Amino acid sequence: MTEPITVLVADDHPMFRAAVVHTLGAAVAARVLEASSQSGLEAALAVEPAVDLVLLDLAMPGAIGFSSLLWLRAEYPDLPVIVISSNDRPRTVRRAQQFGAAGFVSKAAPVEALGEAVRTVLDGGLAFEASRAERSPEDAALAARLARLTPQQFRVLMLLAEGLLNKQIADRLGLAENTVKIHVTAVLSKLECRSRTQAAVLVKSLDLEEESAVD
Repeated sequence: MTEPITVLVADDHPMFRAAVVHTLGAAVAARVLEASSQSGLEAALAVEPAVDLVLLDLAMPGAIGFSSLLWLRAEYPDLPVIVISSNDRPRTVRRAQQFGAAGFVSKAAPVEALGEAVRTVLDGGLAFEASRAERSPEDAALAARLARLTPQQFRVLMLLAEGLLNKQIADRLGLAENTVKIHVTAVLSKLECRSRTQAAVLVKSLDLEEESAVD
Protein backbone atom coordinates (compact mmCIF):
# COMPACT_ATOMS: atom_id res chain seq x y z
CA MET A 1 0.00 0.00 0.00
CA THR A 2 1.40 3.40 -1.01
CA GLU A 3 2.12 5.77 1.86
CA PRO A 4 0.02 8.95 1.68
CA ILE A 5 1.89 12.14 0.94
CA THR A 6 1.97 14.93 3.52
CA VAL A 7 0.67 18.31 2.38
CA LEU A 8 0.83 21.49 4.44
CA VAL A 9 -1.93 24.00 3.67
CA ALA A 10 -0.92 27.49 4.82
CA ASP A 11 -3.85 29.93 4.64
CA ASP A 12 -5.49 32.12 7.26
CA HIS A 13 -9.08 31.36 6.20
CA PRO A 14 -10.45 28.20 7.90
CA MET A 15 -13.21 27.70 5.33
CA PHE A 16 -10.74 27.89 2.46
CA ARG A 17 -8.42 25.43 4.18
CA ALA A 18 -11.37 23.09 4.62
CA ALA A 19 -12.21 23.39 0.92
CA VAL A 20 -8.60 22.64 -0.02
CA VAL A 21 -8.54 19.59 2.25
CA HIS A 22 -11.71 18.33 0.56
CA THR A 23 -10.24 18.91 -2.89
CA LEU A 24 -7.01 17.14 -1.98
CA GLY A 25 -8.96 14.14 -0.72
CA ALA A 26 -10.48 13.74 -4.18
CA ALA A 27 -7.16 14.25 -6.00
CA VAL A 28 -4.48 12.38 -4.07
CA ALA A 29 -3.99 10.21 -1.01
CA ALA A 30 -2.73 12.84 1.39
CA ARG A 31 -2.24 13.55 5.06
CA VAL A 32 -3.00 17.25 5.47
CA LEU A 33 -1.46 19.65 7.98
CA GLU A 34 -2.69 23.21 8.41
CA ALA A 35 -1.17 26.58 9.29
CA SER A 36 -2.80 30.00 9.45
CA SER A 37 0.21 32.33 9.73
CA GLN A 38 3.92 32.62 9.03
CA SER A 39 4.75 31.56 12.58
CA GLY A 40 2.34 28.63 12.27
CA LEU A 41 4.03 27.63 9.01
CA GLU A 42 7.44 27.67 10.67
CA ALA A 43 6.17 25.70 13.66
CA ALA A 44 4.46 23.06 11.51
CA LEU A 45 7.59 22.44 9.45
CA ALA A 46 9.76 22.31 12.57
CA VAL A 47 7.59 19.49 13.92
CA GLU A 48 6.98 17.78 10.55
CA PRO A 49 10.06 18.34 8.36
CA ALA A 50 9.09 15.47 6.02
CA VAL A 51 6.32 17.45 4.31
CA ASP A 52 6.02 16.63 0.59
CA LEU A 53 4.26 19.77 -0.61
CA VAL A 54 3.19 23.19 0.67
CA LEU A 55 0.08 24.97 -0.61
CA LEU A 56 0.79 28.59 0.28
CA ASP A 57 -1.45 31.65 0.44
CA LEU A 58 0.58 34.84 0.04
CA ALA A 59 -1.56 36.95 2.38
CA MET A 60 -1.13 35.53 5.87
CA PRO A 61 -0.42 37.20 9.23
CA GLY A 62 3.33 37.64 9.61
CA ALA A 63 3.97 37.64 5.85
CA ILE A 64 4.62 40.51 3.48
CA GLY A 65 3.72 39.55 -0.08
CA PHE A 66 6.18 36.91 -1.22
CA SER A 67 8.14 36.77 2.04
CA SER A 68 6.75 33.37 3.09
CA LEU A 69 7.64 31.86 -0.28
CA LEU A 70 11.16 33.27 -0.12
CA TRP A 71 11.54 31.99 3.44
CA LEU A 72 10.48 28.51 2.35
CA ARG A 73 12.88 28.49 -0.60
CA ALA A 74 15.77 29.53 1.66
CA GLU A 75 14.98 27.20 4.56
CA TYR A 76 13.59 24.18 2.64
CA PRO A 77 15.00 24.44 -0.91
CA ASP A 78 13.90 20.91 -1.89
CA LEU A 79 10.30 21.35 -0.71
CA PRO A 80 7.94 22.17 -3.61
CA VAL A 81 5.49 25.03 -3.07
CA ILE A 82 2.30 25.82 -4.95
CA VAL A 83 1.10 29.37 -4.41
CA ILE A 84 -2.66 29.75 -4.04
CA SER A 85 -3.79 33.36 -4.23
CA SER A 86 -6.75 35.56 -5.07
CA ASN A 87 -4.25 37.98 -6.65
CA ASP A 88 -3.77 36.24 -10.00
CA ARG A 89 -2.44 39.16 -12.03
CA PRO A 90 0.17 38.07 -14.59
CA ARG A 91 2.98 39.80 -12.71
CA THR A 92 2.05 38.05 -9.47
CA VAL A 93 2.18 34.67 -11.21
CA ARG A 94 5.49 35.49 -12.87
CA ARG A 95 7.04 36.65 -9.60
CA ALA A 96 5.83 33.50 -7.82
CA GLN A 97 7.70 31.41 -10.38
CA GLN A 98 10.72 33.72 -10.28
CA PHE A 99 10.90 33.40 -6.50
CA GLY A 100 10.89 29.61 -6.64
CA ALA A 101 7.30 28.34 -6.57
CA ALA A 102 6.58 25.12 -8.45
CA GLY A 103 3.07 26.19 -9.37
CA PHE A 104 0.36 28.82 -9.05
CA VAL A 105 -3.40 28.33 -8.68
CA SER A 106 -5.84 31.20 -8.54
CA LYS A 107 -8.45 31.03 -5.81
CA ALA A 108 -10.96 31.87 -8.54
CA ALA A 109 -10.02 28.75 -10.55
CA PRO A 110 -12.23 25.63 -10.64
CA VAL A 111 -11.45 23.17 -7.85
CA GLU A 112 -10.19 20.69 -10.45
CA ALA A 113 -7.32 23.06 -11.24
CA LEU A 114 -5.85 22.60 -7.77
CA GLY A 115 -5.94 18.82 -7.97
CA GLU A 116 -4.30 18.91 -11.39
CA ALA A 117 -1.58 21.29 -10.17
CA VAL A 118 -0.85 19.11 -7.15
CA ARG A 119 -0.50 15.98 -9.29
CA THR A 120 1.73 17.81 -11.79
CA VAL A 121 4.07 19.16 -9.11
CA LEU A 122 4.26 15.85 -7.22
CA ASP A 123 5.28 14.24 -10.51
CA GLY A 124 8.17 16.70 -10.73
CA GLY A 125 6.59 19.21 -13.11
CA LEU A 126 5.69 22.89 -12.94
CA ALA A 127 2.09 24.12 -12.81
CA PHE A 128 2.10 27.51 -14.56
CA GLU A 129 0.40 28.83 -17.64
CA ALA A 130 3.05 29.05 -20.37
CA SER A 131 2.03 32.59 -21.27
CA ARG A 132 2.87 33.76 -17.76
CA ALA A 133 6.36 32.29 -17.51
CA GLU A 134 8.33 35.45 -18.36
CA ARG A 135 11.34 36.20 -16.16
CA SER A 136 12.45 39.47 -14.61
CA PRO A 137 16.17 40.17 -14.01
CA GLU A 138 15.21 42.55 -11.19
CA ASP A 139 13.19 39.89 -9.37
CA ALA A 140 15.97 37.32 -9.88
CA ALA A 141 18.50 39.72 -8.33
CA LEU A 142 16.17 40.46 -5.41
CA ALA A 143 15.57 36.75 -4.75
CA ALA A 144 19.33 36.10 -4.84
CA ARG A 145 20.03 38.84 -2.30
CA LEU A 146 17.32 37.63 0.08
CA ALA A 147 18.58 34.05 -0.25
CA ARG A 148 21.84 35.15 1.39
CA LEU A 149 20.05 35.65 4.71
CA THR A 150 19.88 32.98 7.38
CA PRO A 151 16.39 32.14 8.69
CA GLN A 152 17.03 34.23 11.82
CA GLN A 153 18.28 37.16 9.76
CA PHE A 154 15.15 36.89 7.62
CA ARG A 155 12.99 37.14 10.75
CA VAL A 156 14.97 40.18 11.88
CA LEU A 157 14.46 41.75 8.45
CA MET A 158 10.69 41.26 8.61
CA LEU A 159 10.52 42.96 12.02
CA LEU A 160 12.90 45.68 10.91
CA ALA A 161 10.51 46.34 8.01
CA GLU A 162 7.73 46.89 10.58
CA GLY A 163 9.78 49.76 11.99
CA LEU A 164 10.76 47.99 15.22
CA LEU A 165 13.84 49.10 17.13
CA ASN A 166 16.59 46.64 18.07
CA LYS A 167 15.25 46.30 21.63
CA GLN A 168 11.75 45.56 20.35
CA ILE A 169 13.09 42.99 17.88
CA ALA A 170 15.11 41.40 20.69
CA ASP A 171 11.98 41.14 22.87
CA ARG A 172 9.94 39.67 19.99
CA LEU A 173 12.54 37.02 19.10
CA GLY A 174 13.85 36.33 22.59
CA LEU A 175 17.38 37.47 21.72
CA ALA A 176 19.93 39.74 23.35
CA GLU A 177 19.83 43.28 22.00
CA ASN A 178 23.50 43.06 20.99
CA THR A 179 22.75 39.88 19.03
CA VAL A 180 20.02 41.71 17.14
CA LYS A 181 22.44 44.54 16.39
CA ILE A 182 24.85 42.02 14.87
CA HIS A 183 22.02 40.50 12.81
CA VAL A 184 20.90 43.91 11.54
CA THR A 185 24.44 44.75 10.45
CA ALA A 186 24.69 41.43 8.60
CA VAL A 187 21.27 41.92 6.98
CA LEU A 188 22.16 45.36 5.66
CA SER A 189 25.48 44.08 4.33
CA LYS A 190 24.00 41.03 2.59
CA LEU A 191 21.17 43.06 1.05
CA GLU A 192 23.57 45.83 0.02
CA CYS A 193 21.46 48.38 1.87
CA ARG A 194 22.92 51.52 3.42
CA SER A 195 20.19 51.97 6.04
CA ARG A 196 17.32 50.29 7.84
CA THR A 197 14.94 52.43 5.80
CA GLN A 198 16.41 51.15 2.54
CA ALA A 199 16.03 47.56 3.76
CA ALA A 200 12.41 48.25 4.71
CA VAL A 201 11.75 49.63 1.22
CA LEU A 202 13.25 46.47 -0.26
CA VAL A 203 10.87 44.34 1.82
CA LYS A 204 7.97 46.57 0.78
CA SER A 205 8.76 45.73 -2.85
CA LEU A 206 7.63 42.17 -2.06
CA ASP A 207 4.15 43.37 -1.17
CA LEU A 208 1.39 42.39 -3.58
CA GLU A 209 -0.18 45.83 -3.10
CA GLU A 210 2.82 47.33 -4.86
CA GLU A 211 1.69 45.79 -8.13
CA SER A 212 -0.22 47.97 -10.56
CA ALA A 213 -3.62 46.96 -11.81
CA VAL A 214 -2.40 47.02 -15.40
CA ASP A 215 0.41 44.62 -16.30
